[in-house]
Amino acid sequence: MTDPILLLEKNGAVATVTLNRPDQMNALSPELLSELCNVFKDLQTDRSILAAVLTGNGRAFCAGLDLKAMATHPGGLDAFAIHGENDVARAMADFDRPIIVGVNGVAATGGFELALMGDILICGDSARFADTHCRVGLAPGWGLSQKLSRMIGPSRAKEAHFTGNFISAQQAADWGMVSRVVADEQLGAECQKVAEDIASCVPATVKVYKKLVDDGFDSTLGAGMEMEKLVMAHANKGVSGDTIGQRRKGVQERGKSQV
Repeated sequence: MTDPILLLEKNGAVATVTLNRPDQMNALSPELLSELCNVFKDLQTDRSILAAVLTGNGRAFCAGLDLKAMATHPGGLDAFAIHGENDVARAMADFDRPIIVGVNGVAATGGFELALMGDILICGDSARFADTHCRVGLAPGWGLSQKLSRMIGPSRAKEAHFTGNFISAQQAADWGMVSRVVADEQLGAECQKVAEDIASCVPATVKVYKKLVDDGFDSTLGAGMEMEKLVMAHANKGVSGDTIGQRRKGVQERGKSQV
């Protein structure tokens, strides 16, 4: 029996999505892209899920597009079209709750782009990132040319784009590309913990906050500030002082436990 190429596990309010082509370093075949899109579309309709984790099985997070599949598929590169059923960027962007990406091992080119589709990146100490578009003669199509420079600055991003050199886990942390680096064996537990922390917050506010950050990221500071004022006036309208007070007690207790 053939192993599934994508695994989904639900643990309370957290869904973990795992790329499961370890022998191919989780390279993205058209079938895997389609399944990944379908999973996030299904999760969007599951209101019990408040956060998702995306990671890879084996020694790599994702090595990018499956070049062997591209060579043998009748559609060639067109089989990997980033629209319609295979538009993973849209499927993940439409998921309105946080996505934590646990990067284990290599995240190269399309895999690098896939990682950047998440909201929070946490990587194991063996993680390595690389953009090899210029080395293989392909232009990016999932946002890498736009996202990376906004995250780490144009000089560092251009170095990564134009050289194709690997970026180590520590360098990614130093550049502000990932939230933190943990030991490989702790990666899954750390991602689960962050997801559970998110799930313990007020779900509606988390969704509003995610949209504010994402929409503001695509805008100017001034426009983003005005947008925040409008959203605040609408989102905070039904919140009472008593409700805030009750929730604040929980925050204080949580603060004491984390000292």
